[in-house]
Amino acid sequence: MSKVVLITGASSGIGKSIANYLSKKGMVVYGTSRTQKEDNSFSYKMLALDVLNVASIQNAVSEIIINEGRIDVLINNAGMGITGAIEDTPTEEMKKVFNTNLFGAVDVMKAVLPQMRKQKSGKIINVTSIAGYMGLPFRGIYSATKGALELITEAARMEVKQFGIDIVNVAPGDFATNIAAGRYHTPVFENSAYKETYQENLNLMDAHVDGGMNPIEMAKEVYSIIETKSPKIHYKVGGFMEKCSIVLKRILPDKMYEKLLMNHYKL
Repeated sequence: MSKVVLITGASSGIGKSIANYLSKKGMVVYGTSRTQKEDNSFSYKMLALDVLNVASIQNAVSEIIINEGRIDVLINNAGMGITGAIEDTPTEEMKKVFNTNLFGAVDVMKAVLPQMRKQKSGKIINVTSIAGYMGLPFRGIYSATKGALELITEAARMEVKQFGIDIVNVAPGDFATNIAAGRYHTPVFENSAYKETYQENLNLMDAHVDGGMNPIEMAKEVYSIIETKSPKIHYKVGGFMEKCSIVLKRILPDKMYEKLLMNHYKL
């Protein structure tokens, strides 16, 4: 029986790449975006699902269950970026990103878990970020949202294990996608104490994305996780230095690690 997969944020970037790849592998894939999209480039069905709207989430999940009778895999991929100094970034914008990246993902998990419990099986794959393993300058809010989702995954997977359900994290590094265009960028204020360093870091972030890996690498990793009977808790998909940065944080003294980051970000 072909696995039935729900993936949020599947109209572009990493989500679209994963959805196309899984569809070609013979899975029944339902992608979502905030509004219904009709596009010949999709090799899978698209539904409207806004992670900020619980009714929208429930409607999409119900439609899949009515059509297929089950949901085997949820890939929580929908998210948004944010940049800016903590002092300069409007708190309301911070809350919007937490609502999307953290609470939106949690609400989608809540929506599929009753069906997975009924089936006594299921996998939930939360797409986090290597940035969630450390507080990055001018990306602190994004780091915090993804780090929080990592920890919630660790807790939830222990709660649902008794029902035959696996929940895992997969943390991408920089990928060549259009993510930078969708970020909330705190303006570079003329009177900001961070004007020069923030602008330099914006340029650095965009260069990292432009030189990032092909999203197909994320698709292959997600497929491997789905096909693994007993997956790990944490997966990282990125360049050598990105993965190395996580290891270094574990083994280096805090201030030494901080100095390495500050040198990298020219602070």
